[in-house]
Amino acid sequence: MGLFSSDKFKCSRCGRKDEQMQFAPFPNELGQRVYDEICQTCWKEWLQKQNQLINHFGLDVSSPDSHDFLFDNLKIFLFNEGVELTQIDTSKEGSVEW
Repeated sequence: MGLFSSDKFKCSRCGRKDEQMQFAPFPNELGQRVYDEICQTCWKEWLQKQNQLINHFGLDVSSPDSHDFLFDNLKIFLFNEGVELTQIDTSKEGSVEW
């Protein structure tokens, strides 16, 4: 980097110069890729989307199948790799009765 470089890097998702994450979020290749390429702002956006997916689909976060589902959606959300982000049906929001 040049003389006037900062500790900010360019995020591959949003293209902005922003703060890099403090550490890789998972101990695998995907976690390292997220650390290397994604800013803290985009990561926070993913965490919100992940919570929506977990809650909407009632995912068991200890299940390997749930991990695969979330990793697939993470790749689409952060790297635009895959078919399509799983959609959450909000048409009945506020009208569900238990």
